Amino acid sequence: MKTSDFAILMLTVTCALLASVSEAQAKQPPRLILQITVDALRADLPHRYAHVLGDGGFRRLWNEGIEYTNAHYQHANTETIVGHVSLATGTVPAAHGMVGNVWYDREQGRLVYNIEDARYRLLTAGADVDQSAEIDPTQKAAKVEGRSPAVILSSTFSDELAVHFNGNSKIFAVSVKDRGAVSLAGHAGKAFWFSKASGEFVTSTYYYKKYPDWVNAWNARKPALAYAGRSWQLLHPQSTYLFGNADDREYETDFPGYGRTFPHAYGSAGDKYLTTRLTLGPAGDELTLDFAKTLLEAERLGQDAVPDYLAVSFSSTDYVGHLFGASSLESEDNIAHLDRTLAKLLNFVDRIVGLQNTLVVLSADHGQPEVPGHLHELGIGNARYFDTKALDKAPAIAALKKQFGIGEELIEAYFQPYVYLNQKVIREKNLNQADVEKAVAAELEKFDGVAYAVSSTALRTAAVADTLLTRSVLRNFHRKRSGDIFVVFEPYVFINDFDGLVVASTHGSPWNYDTYVPVLFAGAGLKAQTVSRPVTPYDIASTLSAFVGAKPPSASIGNPLPEVVGY
Repeated sequence: MKTSDFAILMLTVTCALLASVSEAQAKQPPRLILQITVDALRADLPHRYAHVLGDGGFRRLWNEGIEYTNAHYQHANTETIVGHVSLATGTVPAAHGMVGNVWYDREQGRLVYNIEDARYRLLTAGADVDQSAEIDPTQKAAKVEGRSPAVILSSTFSDELAVHFNGNSKIFAVSVKDRGAVSLAGHAGKAFWFSKASGEFVTSTYYYKKYPDWVNAWNARKPALAYAGRSWQLLHPQSTYLFGNADDREYETDFPGYGRTFPHAYGSAGDKYLTTRLTLGPAGDELTLDFAKTLLEAERLGQDAVPDYLAVSFSSTDYVGHLFGASSLESEDNIAHLDRTLAKLLNFVDRIVGLQNTLVVLSADHGQPEVPGHLHELGIGNARYFDTKALDKAPAIAALKKQFGIGEELIEAYFQPYVYLNQKVIREKNLNQADVEKAVAAELEKFDGVAYAVSSTALRTAAVADTLLTRSVLRNFHRKRSGDIFVVFEPYVFINDFDGLVVASTHGSPWNYDTYVPVLFAGAGLKAQTVSRPVTPYDIASTLSAFVGAKPPSASIGNPLPEVVGY
């Protein structure tokens, strides 16, 4: 063999070996999976408000990652716990069991909060005072101190990560909302959330017997009090905003001491509502970021070959949407602040772990609607609010009560999205539950503003028409946890009660504005592209599992996204 031929042969072999090594390295799992969830981030909002964004947050993810522009949930009740657990498990509430933020437990005879668990008290006494958001305080719901993921019926991606790597992966989740953290941490991880009662990040005995030293140190700094005497200020000159000349609208929520116009004061150090107001704007996300950065460094995430997991759920967008609506100066500026917060998080992860060693995914638990008042300004006049407290007093229901011989309340309660019937009186009158459910559902469908009402008996027996709407309701149905009648309101017909407060906007419907969310993957060597084919947020859990070589969560219905996993 000639020297030149031998040199060519050796060069070919070397190139092949290098290619093989490169391919092997490319298949190595990332050192960190960073799952970012933005509560109530409707997918169009970052693009709509792109003129107030910087370069390091959303733009970085758009320019360096894979953006799926047509992602929708396919279940009917788009509430916080439902979406977060759907993201974690890759499945629908019919399988993972979280049918709503609250549900009436017939066996206990009371309203329950989704992740309550009396067996696991909070490590900070009294820190759960105001955590059960979206429970109507006028209802006699027993308060249960303690939180755990025990009621989540499916495994989560974080659980499968723990199984696959034999418990060697470090798994954490952080959020202002307890349900935002507990759901994503799964059964095998550890969760921290912000207590408005104590102004600290807390956890329960499900996760720890005592706080780690770094948590005590963070709480001892009392970062929440640093906001005392300050206010939420616009990030840019007011004239540069799309809604710059629409700051004060009468239909926006005037939360006590917070107001409808900028600047929004947080209050003094002695103000009992200080910590609550912090969560109603960008400050809540900033506190979450600060705690997450401290956690990442203190727990040394992403520092070895075994993949670790950090879920960060930012809650401020949801609260801002409830109070002011998606089309408001507050929403626009909050997205600008969120963008800056994301940039800080990505920069920190890049410095500590390296984004090339990190798989980042960003999505949302649900979208959000427009406020009826704003739609009226645009000439869209059918948007309105629905008074559920008047249901049992309606003439049609009164006629049914007379027909069935019922002289007291037939409709016991409405808790999104279910009507609960008075089963005690139905039994006492020796009535057939299925017949009463069917009759009430038929009358409810006649109400102005109700698009669909279906009894649980009909859902249990699949005695329903096969439509897109019915399928989404079926995906939300759980035999033990669902109420007696599922009610779907017409598009832009809302319940405007949020934690006992009359608010501008609420989510929870199966309509596109509530199901439409972003899905973005970045880091870990992914190449930037935009994908417009339909996908679902359920695909995220199975994609993460496939990326690290783990099996998908136990009830996952999602499909690995080929642009991310490479096949």
